[in-house]
This record gives sequence, structure tokens and C-alpha cells, in this order.
Amino acid sequence: MTLPIAWQQTAREDLVALIRFISEHNTYAARDLKQRLESGVLPLGDSPYLGRPGRVPGTRELLVHPNYWVIYRVDLTCVEIANILHARREYP
Repeated sequence: MTLPIAWQQTAREDLVALIRFISEHNTYAARDLKQRLESGVLPLGDSPYLGRPGRVPGTRELLVHPNYWVIYRVDLTCVEIANILHARREYP
């Protein structure tokens, strides 16, 4: 059974801020990154435990781009995208 993927508001805000920043320098790169990040989470619907266990209890982490981690949670009804973090950013 495929689980739906739901984006928390914080994850959407992370994505918008990231794309806005990159588009100031290169709109093509911003569009490409947005597409890669959004499509990178799609396999989670079929394989919700694809990512490694997260550093924060109850979360998982998936490297969807060489520079970006998607932090997410899995429950019985959906995969919930919580945050998008740069790979060099200190977390948590």
C-alpha cells in the first residue's frame, strides 16, 4: 500500500526559502533543485523506511540531493515531511 506524502508547513517554508535564495543567483538551478527535492521524496510513499533512522527520535532522514537531507516521520496514515536541511548545517 502506498502512503500519501504530506508536507508540514515548516518543510514547505524551508523549500520556499531555499528556492528563493538560489533563484536570486540562478533561476534554472532553483527550478531543477525544487524538482529534484520534490521528486526525491516520492519513493517514500512505497518505501517509507528507505531513509536512515533520524538523529531526533521518531524521525528518519533521506539524502535526496548531495547537499540536502529531508527529515520525515512515518505513521500508519502517511509519510510526513518535516524539514529540509543543508547537509553541512548542524542538526539538531
